[in-house]
Amino acid sequence: MGLSDQRELTLRHILRPTRMLRRLAAAAPRLILAGATLGLTLGLATGVASAQGAVKAVYGDWQIRCDTPAGAQNEQCALIQSVVAEDRSNAGLTVIVLKTADQKSKLMRVVAPLGVLLPSGLGLKLDDKDVGRAGFVRCLPNGCVAEVVMDDNLLNQIKTAKTATFIIFETPEEGIGFPLSLKGLADGYDKLP
Repeated sequence: MGLSDQRELTLRHILRPTRMLRRLAAAAPRLILAGATLGLTLGLATGVASAQGAVKAVYGDWQIRCDTPAGAQNEQCALIQSVVAEDRSNAGLTVIVLKTADQKSKLMRVVAPLGVLLPSGLGLKLDDKDVGRAGFVRCLPNGCVAEVVMDDNLLNQIKTAKTATFIIFETPEEGIGFPLSLKGLADGYDKLP
């Protein structure tokens, strides 16, 4: 479901570990406010849906895609789902859920389209309950990435919810909601290597 005018990201590039990720992991206790703060650290533009990486399995509305990141010895797998805004065919969002290679952290990365208002961050609602916001950590040629280390509480909330709505802002007053089905996420997450 990639947009024709955007460059495709490879899964290898998206899964590549970064220093920012290590800093986020170290700062996780501060990022998780009262155990319910957004553990959201995903943020991919729609190009990820057609990114390289073999589809290993499908669980509901989620795909497990695997690839070997540059410099890594082992294959990295992630749960991925992409959506396009109902009222704006040029605005897409990709959500990636993964375990780090050392199995110590659980991450969610969301790639939002370029043009988002970065200071407003990325909002998340689970079944219409506001969970919080995550800041964007960097922008790539085809989208801006929000990334958060998930604690067990947030992971369980996501696994048991039916829908997630990710909210990006183009202006302080104008938010765009991207409803995302969580059907299959719990089963898929449990099958991630």
